[in-house]
Amino acid sequence: MALRKYAGYAWNLVSLVGMILAVTATGLIIGFLSYEGITGVEKPYLGLMTYFLFPGMLIVGLILVPLGAYIVREKRRRHPDVEIPPFPRVDFNDAHKRHLFLFFVVASIGFVLIVSVASLKGYEFTESTTFCGELCHQVMEPEHVAWANSPHAKVKCVECHVGPGAAWYVKAKISGMRQLYAVATHTYPETIETPIDNLRPARDTCEHCHWPEKFYAGRQKVFYHYAPNEENTPREINMLINIGGTPKSEHHKGIHWHIGQEVSYIALDRQRMSIPYIAVKEKDGTVTEYMDTEKPLSKADVAKAQKRVMDCLDCHNRPAHVYRSPGVEMDEAFAAKRIDQGLPYLKKTAVEILTRPYKNKEEAKATIAKELPEYYNKNYPQVAKAKAKELAHAVTVVQDIYNRNFFPAMKVSWNTYPNHIGHFYTPGCFRCHDGKHKTAAGKVISKDCNMCHTVLGQKQENIPVTSAPVKQFVHPVDIGDELFKANCSDCHSAGGQDVPGGEKHAKK
Repeated sequence: MALRKYAGYAWNLVSLVGMILAVTATGLIIGFLSYEGITGVEKPYLGLMTYFLFPGMLIVGLILVPLGAYIVREKRRRHPDVEIPPFPRVDFNDAHKRHLFLFFVVASIGFVLIVSVASLKGYEFTESTTFCGELCHQVMEPEHVAWANSPHAKVKCVECHVGPGAAWYVKAKISGMRQLYAVATHTYPETIETPIDNLRPARDTCEHCHWPEKFYAGRQKVFYHYAPNEENTPREINMLINIGGTPKSEHHKGIHWHIGQEVSYIALDRQRMSIPYIAVKEKDGTVTEYMDTEKPLSKADVAKAQKRVMDCLDCHNRPAHVYRSPGVEMDEAFAAKRIDQGLPYLKKTAVEILTRPYKNKEEAKATIAKELPEYYNKNYPQVAKAKAKELAHAVTVVQDIYNRNFFPAMKVSWNTYPNHIGHFYTPGCFRCHDGKHKTAAGKVISKDCNMCHTVLGQKQENIPVTSAPVKQFVHPVDIGDELFKANCSDCHSAGGQDVPGGEKHAKK
């Protein structure tokens, strides 16, 4: 048989299996790369096969071919009637060997090209958001969905979690192997813990785009809210955020002063909610220490405790993985006119349905689709009939809100991870700015709201339209001195609901 004679020692089961694997893998790699190049579609499991599984098949196949030939050759050498030298003779005058050599050269060049392309594309694939967020679908779904709906949705995961340079790339891949093992063996935590251990400092990543030295003095922002009452009454707070400080004022330093100067602190918990000790290194090199008067640390505790130098992520701890409360989501939907403000008690009713516990997303979606129309059919039948289209669209919007912010499979909801920006749903700024951190000389870290922002105006159902412009925040309900004594999060953190501005209960 000519083929058998031409194959020589490679005519054996091991080598033939290797040839089949190599040829099949080569065809699949070329086919899948062509598909991706033509369609532009990048899928996690397709990439896993194209850049890892098939190249692995190709390498294994090409190892099996010479291995099988070597085994056969050694077996024949042991036969007493056959004289085979220890090493193959290469004689280019022999047409058969010359053809084998040329085939080997061409095959080697093809192998190097295919493996090189697969390796480069494989590296690129491991740096993609598809690989980071979609490969381990259930585990990373909450963070991936939050990222896709965040202001950083065009920034790749690796740009923040790894950054440039080989050292952190190696650290990230070693950590990734541990995570891959945890996913494969189902030993990962039910809820991913944050903050991430050994995360690269923000100065190596965030500050490549965000330049602290160039933060401007202030930023005007209008916060749009809607009351959880029958009219879904619009509310507005026009505010100046003192990002870079207010020149020629007592608050001239501004919010970003915290990273313009070396500030270190001690946290008693993983999520850095309890901060009993703060130290500020002054320009002259002296250190000013502030201690929580309610839970002070001893000098020995301070000396042995781990101190963290403050950076961007101590306030912007959820920059690319933002979960929003149901109340905020409903406010944004009203402001963007995605839902009809004319549906009575829509905000209150939707928030109440959203904040219930559900076993899975399917149950939540079914409950929203059932109970939201039922509420209007029962309490506002004429509205339900006249605005049937708007009500059906509202159901879709509320379901989308749930899909973006609630993940029962991983026990994650909008308030699982505290967001330290602001102070409405979590203590945030008030972890330090609570009026209780003092120096030995009695200097206090102030709780003055005007340090960070100034109210320029406010519209609300309990503020007369004809009144003078508001210069200090007015609460929708008069809560007296508690406005200054308590933290916003003391009331708002649990369900993410606004205080019902004068309307105690919606119709049942």
